[in-house]
Amino acid sequence: MTPTQAALLLVAGLAGGLVNAVAGGGSLITFPALLGIGLPPVSANVSNALSVAPGYAASVLGSRADLTGQGQRVRQAIPAAVLGALCGSALLLSTPRAVFDVVVPFLVLGATAMLAFQAPLRRLAGQSRVHSPRRARATLQLAVFLGGLYGGYFNAALGVLLVAGLALVLDESLRRVGALKNVLSATVGVVTILIYSVFGPVNWAATAVLVPATMIGGYLGARLASRLSSRLLRAVILTFGTVVGLVLLVRAF
Repeated sequence: MTPTQAALLLVAGLAGGLVNAVAGGGSLITFPALLGIGLPPVSANVSNALSVAPGYAASVLGSRADLTGQGQRVRQAIPAAVLGALCGSALLLSTPRAVFDVVVPFLVLGATAMLAFQAPLRRLAGQSRVHSPRRARATLQLAVFLGGLYGGYFNAALGVLLVAGLALVLDESLRRVGALKNVLSATVGVVTILIYSVFGPVNWAATAVLVPATMIGGYLGARLASRLSSRLLRAVILTFGTVVGLVLLVRAF
C-alpha cells in the first residue's frame, strides 16, 4: 500500500466514522474508498465489514440506558442475527466474483435508497402494533434474520436496514429501537469478524488503517453531532452513494 492510498483510507475512515455517528451510512464512504485503492469488490466488502465492526461495540455501550427492559427481546433476537449473518457470510464466500460484481451495484443503490427513505419508513413504522406474543416474536426474528443475512453478505447501511425493519415490527420508541439495532449490529459484526478473518480475502493492511480511523471518526461524530447538519451530511452521502452505485453498475455491464 502506498502512502497516498493509506492517506485516502485514513480520510475515508474518519469521514465514515463521523457520518455513522451523525447520520448513518458511513460504509458508503469506506467501501468505495477500498475499491478506489484497487481492492476487488469481495475483498473490499469483507475488509470494510471488519473495519466498521469495532464501532458497533462502542455504540452498544453508549445505548445501554435504552436497553433497559429489553433483555428478553435481545435474547430472542440474537440467535436470528447469528443465523442470518452465518448464512449471509457463507453466501458471500461461495458466490463467484463475477456474480458479486453484478450484485454489488444494486446493493449500493439499495442501501442508498434505504438511507434516502429512512424517515418515511420510520413514520410508517410508528403505526405498527403488537398482536400476540408468538406472532410478535416470529416477526421480530424474521426481520432480524433478514437483516443479519444482508449484513453478512454486504455490510453497508446495515444499521439503516435494521432500524427500518425493527421499527416496522416493534411498537417502541426509535431510541429503544436504535439501542436494539446496536446490539444486533454488534452481533452481526462479531460473526463476520470470526468468519471473514479465517475464510475471507481480508486486506489486513487496509483494515489496520481503517479500524482506528473509523473509531476516532465515530468519537468525533458523537461529540460534534449536535453542531453538524445531519441533513447536509445525509445529502452528501446520498449523492456519493448514487454516483458510486451507478459507476459500479456501468462497469458491471
